[in-house]
Amino acid sequence: MTRAQAEAQAHVLAFDFTACDGHGLCAELLPELVGLDEWGYPVLHSPTVPPELLPHARRAVAACPVMALRLNRVPTPPPDRPLSRTTGTRGRTKPLLDDSPCVSDA
Repeated sequence: MTRAQAEAQAHVLAFDFTACDGHGLCAELLPELVGLDEWGYPVLHSPTVPPELLPHARRAVAACPVMALRLNRVPTPPPDRPLSRTTGTRGRTKPLLDDSPCVSDA
């Protein structure tokens, strides 16, 4: 995968709330996506990071003093393979439900 392909993938923010101490740097560095609740802990306005905010999201992740903020890539399906009508997945054509009668050994 080339760097351009990797950059084209969707990115989402995620918090480890057990690690978060409520410093609030994430909300200061990325106010478009992160707010704070009444106790100073982060609240995501939207977990999906638009491409124009990706550098800011990376900076907010790097600045988190307890490493509670993560930036994850969401794999995007290749555009050349259509979705299967039976399963909604790519490349799988077996139906989810089988119409054959159930047979019991009893």
